[in-house]
Amino acid sequence: MSRQATPKPLPRADDVRLPAPFGQFIVKVHGRCNLACRYCYLYEGPDHTWRDRPAAAAPAVLDRTAHRIAEHAAAHGLRDLALVLHGGEPLLAGADRLAAFADRVRGLSPEGCTVHTTVQTNATLLTGPRVATLARHGIRIGISLDGGRPAHNSRRTDHAGRPSWPAASRGARLLADRHPDAYAGILTVVDPDTDPVEMYESLLELRPPALDLLLPHGNWTNPPPGLPPTGPGRPTPYGDWLVTVFDRWWRTGRRETRIRLFEECIALLLGLPGATESLGLDPVDAIVIETDGAIEQVDSLKSAYDTAAATGLDVFHHTFDDALRHPGVAARRAGADALAAACRACPLLTVCGGGHYAHRYRAENGFANPSVYCADLERLVRHVAARLSDATAGDRR
Repeated sequence: MSRQATPKPLPRADDVRLPAPFGQFIVKVHGRCNLACRYCYLYEGPDHTWRDRPAAAAPAVLDRTAHRIAEHAAAHGLRDLALVLHGGEPLLAGADRLAAFADRVRGLSPEGCTVHTTVQTNATLLTGPRVATLARHGIRIGISLDGGRPAHNSRRTDHAGRPSWPAASRGARLLADRHPDAYAGILTVVDPDTDPVEMYESLLELRPPALDLLLPHGNWTNPPPGLPPTGPGRPTPYGDWLVTVFDRWWRTGRRETRIRLFEECIALLLGLPGATESLGLDPVDAIVIETDGAIEQVDSLKSAYDTAAATGLDVFHHTFDDALRHPGVAARRAGADALAAACRACPLLTVCGGGHYAHRYRAENGFANPSVYCADLERLVRHVAARLSDATAGDRR
């Protein structure tokens, strides 16, 4: 075990009702990456715990993880759970190993529980046989790219400085052409220096069924690139970028692709429950299992400070119910009670939800702050609300 003292069981209190169970299990099957993206918060950020962990999860770690997931599903009567095979670059572990682990989780899970498995990859290692193996075992494939052009991906290079785009684009097109049913979509980090419409339309050429548009992980101590100082009337470069893409997506009159951030914003404005960590007040239901079996909070916290995601728990000595009781996990699932006073008083509270937890961090006082993207999120939410209002009046502007 890395960076951990002798594990001790957490105190149990059988008369205390546990919070909602985890529904998403992010398993680090491989903890290294074949790329060296210059902006990567995981390998270039303040957290260094990855350096002391094994490159790949050992068979014993994966087997114990599978049992723990099934145990949690059975204990809470889960009808569905999401299994996310992650890294690093998970395909470094081999498609056959990913398939075997997914099958193991399904085989151990209780009857009536459906396991929805996804692998998140940079697409450079996708080949015909690998995609076929993953698809045959019911594993959907999500791709991480910075856009649909070589120039968009100039910072995504391998360790020798060579561009990743030729291999990544080849993998993405192979997936779209041969196994569209296994294509989960594309994850893209917003870059306000790019042309938003050109970026969006370039991604459409790769035919993703869904897009995740993510704000770069930054906070008040280490602000995101290009974000001006806070204050009344400050520019909102990220909000402006998202609004422009939203209007291009909204005005088409047909669904070219799903954009999760926009669909979640619309749902929350309509009073429906949300399902994203970036908006809303619903508790986050994801937990991470590292290559050494450590149970951790989601990786985005690693953008705040070293060991921010650590819990001191592991799959060999602790259950996922133990993780539910962890103070750090509980803090991220506390809804409005965990937010700054300014957020609780904001009329957009139920939609914005204070923004992504990691984006609230300030070294002086932790996470009890509005998001560093507060103004940008307000720009987006108010714009989407206005478009919804127009639509109810029969105006599709």
